[in-house]
Amino acid sequence: MRTAEIVIFIIYLCFMLGIGIFFFIKDRNGGEKTYFLGGRQMGPWVAALSAGASDMSAWVLMGLPTSIYALGLGQVWISVGLAIGYTISWIVEAPRLRSFSIVANDSITIPQYLSNRFLAKSRALQVICAAVFLVAYTIYAASSVKACGTLFNTVIGLDATVAMYLAAIIIISYTFLGGFSAVCWTDFFQGMLILGAMLLAPIFAVAMIDVGAAASMPANYWNPFADWREIVSGLAWGLGYFGMPHIIIRFMSLNSQKELKKSAKIGITWTILILIFAAVIGIVGRMFLGFDETINNNSLVFVEMVRRIFPGVISGILLSAVLAASMSTADSQLLSAASAFASDVYKPIVRGGKASDREMLWIGRMVVLLVAVCALVIASNPNSGSIMGLVSNAWGVFGAAFGPTIILSLFWRKFNFTGAIAGIVAGTAVDILWLVFLSWTGIYELAPGFIAGFIIAIAATNLSGYASKEVEELYDRGVNYKD
Repeated sequence: MRTAEIVIFIIYLCFMLGIGIFFFIKDRNGGEKTYFLGGRQMGPWVAALSAGASDMSAWVLMGLPTSIYALGLGQVWISVGLAIGYTISWIVEAPRLRSFSIVANDSITIPQYLSNRFLAKSRALQVICAAVFLVAYTIYAASSVKACGTLFNTVIGLDATVAMYLAAIIIISYTFLGGFSAVCWTDFFQGMLILGAMLLAPIFAVAMIDVGAAASMPANYWNPFADWREIVSGLAWGLGYFGMPHIIIRFMSLNSQKELKKSAKIGITWTILILIFAAVIGIVGRMFLGFDETINNNSLVFVEMVRRIFPGVISGILLSAVLAASMSTADSQLLSAASAFASDVYKPIVRGGKASDREMLWIGRMVVLLVAVCALVIASNPNSGSIMGLVSNAWGVFGAAFGPTIILSLFWRKFNFTGAIAGIVAGTAVDILWLVFLSWTGIYELAPGFIAGFIIAIAATNLSGYASKEVEELYDRGVNYKD
């Protein structure tokens, strides 16, 4: 079994690397916009599955199912919150963000969009955003690298740290070479693999469960309403989508509003199916495997289920979905962090706007390498926390920092630059402070952080005199934009 799984893993990793090499050759004469946004030429299927796959990292195959496996149906509210948030973001946020980013001087990053949206001469907003990006994405990428290490260690006995370095080299290589196009196309294939794996594993496991397994579960396991804090915290996860840069940038990359509608249908359907089956894997895994502390501590419900059911070749293919989930998120995070620094700090501030396209490409690539190294250091630390814990920390910061500001920029005509800065700083600060000092409440820090960011952004705008006439006119052009 191990030999077959190793062979499948090698083939899979070579395929991902091949995509990076292909786009490196194809887009070698492309510029900054091509490397960081694919030239706004993404089709609906690629954009939709890329947005979904970049969202659903290893936590959806390892972290979330294991939470439900260990703690019960109260954790299902995370799936419910994410499904609601993702659906609303595609339907409500995506059309306006694409239009506004084009009207706002054809912005290619979220920090750039926010500065251009308010016709800001100050670079303060871009610098603040880039700083949040670099910190949060490093933590987020660490969770994906950690998942790769856990998978290789469990399946083939390879040292977890060595496995992390191996996975990081592959991810860095195709992101470094192919940029946004390579990331989106690898995410597309990985998204299909993730969905297939999550559909098959629980179906076969159900057929092998003992008849009395459900009756032997703890009494409170089946009660999703046992703790109101689980409901509030679970639903709060959905707020993260409104400010998640590596996901919402896919909205900006589509080549028309018509294809955006098609992409929304594909993306929403894919994500809801993934979230449903993540919950099913956790529930079925508990009945099929019984409770095992090793499985719980290492987030191995899906991995153990697949290895006990299928022969080596098939299990190798299905377990590649864990690699797919890890890599599809890590590559997007690395590229988003690189684009934020290169386009929003290096070019306008360090180089005074005079950097060439070639220079920008190599600066972006260097940042990809730097963030990946930092993520490896975090992931290699045995005290860095669980996969789900690392994801929840980064997810909370992004949602609280950018969610309120992005929403207000798209739907409030009088929203101004001061309000945007205040909202981002307040959301970030409250999220972190809640995590450090009030996590004992059991309320996910994203909820108070998001609320604080929203309130402070509105208050700061009111106190600073609202948007200028020129900013209001730009808002109107964004609302009325047609392809």
